[in-house]
Amino acid sequence: MVTREVAQWALAGWAVIGVVALWGSPATAASPELKGKFEILQGEVSTHTPGKVKLIEFADFYCPHCHRFDGEGLALLEKEFGNKLESTMVGFPVISGKLPTPFDMYEQAKMMGKGKAMKAVLFRTIHKDKITGVLDRSLREVLIKEVGLDLKAFEAGMASGKPAQLFEDGRKWGERIKVQQTPTVLLDGNIKTETIDPENIRLIIQSILDGDKKK
Repeated sequence: MVTREVAQWALAGWAVIGVVALWGSPATAASPELKGKFEILQGEVSTHTPGKVKLIEFADFYCPHCHRFDGEGLALLEKEFGNKLESTMVGFPVISGKLPTPFDMYEQAKMMGKGKAMKAVLFRTIHKDKITGVLDRSLREVLIKEVGLDLKAFEAGMASGKPAQLFEDGRKWGERIKVQQTPTVLLDGNIKTETIDPENIRLIIQSILDGDKKK
């Protein structure tokens, strides 16, 4: 994982953790049957819809661990839970000295209905193709066309400033809920976990869905 203080972490295999139950206080809406390692956020409203879990991935496009989680861990979770899991990413930069262009491109693509495809292309471009410098207009053109979006409309959207504002809103959200490292996962608006072992997240998601069946 990458923290604001230390941008290093050994790329080891996903560790299987023990099951830990962290109960919320009586004031929270969390069920005591939730399983896994997590934190219930005070003051954050649950966005849960029965039968579905919403997963927000706070991630930095330049973070290798975010790239790995997105391509491996999240992919496994989406395969297992299918349409019971709704996932999206919120850009949260922790690696200094990088331009925000990928985050803006992702937000613009998301508004045009191609956020997930753009996210995959950006992660690949930065981590596999090793293009970590400026994503200038010529390179953006290649990526935009690969995703299947209209170049003129995309660039007009970028120039409007709305993607940059959405990115800034997401960054402030991450700061509000005290995201300290990437990736960090937020489930249903108020269940935060920094233990990005797919098995831990699977336990939390499954216990939420199991709780719905008992209601």
